[in-house]
Amino acid sequence: MPRLEIYQAGCAPVKTEIPEGAYLAGAGDDCHIRLSRPDVSRHHAQIVVSSSHITVIDLGSSNGTVIGNSREPIFSQQPVKVEPGAEIKLGRSTTLKVFLDRKIASEPAPPAQTEAKKVSSTVAEPKKENTGVDIAMPEKGEVPRLDISGIPAALRPVAQEIKKQAHRELLVRLNLKKMALSGVSESELNQRAASMVKEILGQLTVKLPSGLRLDILEKELIQEAIGLGPLEDLIARDDISEIMVNGPDQVFVEKGGVLYRTDTAFADDAQVLSAIERIVSPLGRRIDESSPMVDARLADGSRVNAIIPPLALGGPSVTIRKFSKKPLQASDLVRFGSISPQMVKFLAVCVAVRKNILISGGTGSGKTTLLNVLSSFLPNRERIVTIEDAAELQLHQEHLVRLESRPPNIEGRGEITIRDLVRNSLRMRPDRIVVGECRGGEALDMLQAMNTGHDGSLTTIHANSPRDALSRLETLVLMSGFDLPLRAIREQIASAINIVVQITRERDGSRKVVNISEIIKMEGDVITMQDIFTFRQTGWDDEGHICGVYEPTGSIPSFMEDIKRAQLDCDISLFAKR
Repeated sequence: MPRLEIYQAGCAPVKTEIPEGAYLAGAGDDCHIRLSRPDVSRHHAQIVVSSSHITVIDLGSSNGTVIGNSREPIFSQQPVKVEPGAEIKLGRSTTLKVFLDRKIASEPAPPAQTEAKKVSSTVAEPKKENTGVDIAMPEKGEVPRLDISGIPAALRPVAQEIKKQAHRELLVRLNLKKMALSGVSESELNQRAASMVKEILGQLTVKLPSGLRLDILEKELIQEAIGLGPLEDLIARDDISEIMVNGPDQVFVEKGGVLYRTDTAFADDAQVLSAIERIVSPLGRRIDESSPMVDARLADGSRVNAIIPPLALGGPSVTIRKFSKKPLQASDLVRFGSISPQMVKFLAVCVAVRKNILISGGTGSGKTTLLNVLSSFLPNRERIVTIEDAAELQLHQEHLVRLESRPPNIEGRGEITIRDLVRNSLRMRPDRIVVGECRGGEALDMLQAMNTGHDGSLTTIHANSPRDALSRLETLVLMSGFDLPLRAIREQIASAINIVVQITRERDGSRKVVNISEIIKMEGDVITMQDIFTFRQTGWDDEGHICGVYEPTGSIPSFMEDIKRAQLDCDISLFAKR
């Protein structure tokens, strides 16, 4: 029976028998030979094994496939015959060998790279075969840890127990809620709580182990008693973009596009719930068993979502999407490699000539950040109305009106939806309307506004490609409750939306604008589009970061005459294919 050998940097070689058949190799879960490497494409190559020969077909991978002693990778989807035992190199660090007899070659495995990483390599059987190849999965790598609190991980359980006892004693001696309701000032409340915490910790009968500092315990107790607990330190850090609390002792953050587990922790579920209540109460929101989900925002504009039992089975969960104290500018996105200067220039011109722009992307891809950047191009002399679920946009124009939706009260009344605000904004004499996100029936009202004199409006939508964005927009319009023909909806979209900007969060954590597309017209029942700029991935660098180039496609925008009439600096050479 044929044999398969897999060599990967940082992993032991995998050697196994495989039946004859066609095998799909790549990083995708549906591949027969699964190779979880950043330089291996989802569907990288197909390997056909028979009793007499081996054939390899590259499936248009990003980094190509190298056969035998050749130095040039192949990218075309053409079959290449491979000698038994010859190297089949996928990407930079994965080598496969197939032998047509039982003999296993004795060639040494390729040397491991300097920075070895654990790799998930499994071989699954083609669907036509009844028997499978069972290969044990290597251990999954642990989530990296980020030290925040100053309490060693081994001493965290001891600190948690001391904090629980101290909290119980604090509740007996000091009723903080009653004091707050009685009109005691915030500064006096803080002083009393800090004084009482020091007194309680000073009377501890348990000796603190070496390495557990009393001042750190005191700080955590005070923060949980009158503040947001461990969230205080995380919110204060500018390098953290997202905070995720899965339970009292599971606090995760995103830093530089990478998830970390922190060494901070709440005392118990009650302290997590107390922190949530302190966030939502000043905003007139509530969270309890009858209303166990809430969206809110912090004073700095950071967005907060909280969900509690009985919906959250593991205890109260909090997700905070932080926003920079200083809004990111277009130059920052260029510096981060998220967009090219030419693309920024083109989008600024689109805003100036009042083209309606739809920003599309997945969760956490940077849609709101990009919307904020494009909104900064809006003229100061125009009246701008922003509409959001939770106010996040940070515009600095002089003539600005900010609107925010409102959930129902405890009696289920008083709800004001995004759709209500969009319709009301049309009576406010807006020059531009900026909707934070279309996620419901307001999409129809937004399209009608764009079609009735409110050109130059901006909004975002959740979608994975420009074409998917239009399909999702159709679905949202159907959610408005009107039984509109599909062709009529598409005509509205083709007439209203001019530019679709697709932004993506890549596997290395970076955000990139991968497409700027123009909607041309309707042809039959299909909306036609053309890409103006695209991002083309060329590979990965040694640190596991995506490499690629932003390039124009050679297509010329259909509104070049509008740009000329506006006397804007946008030469046609900007779109020349390089």
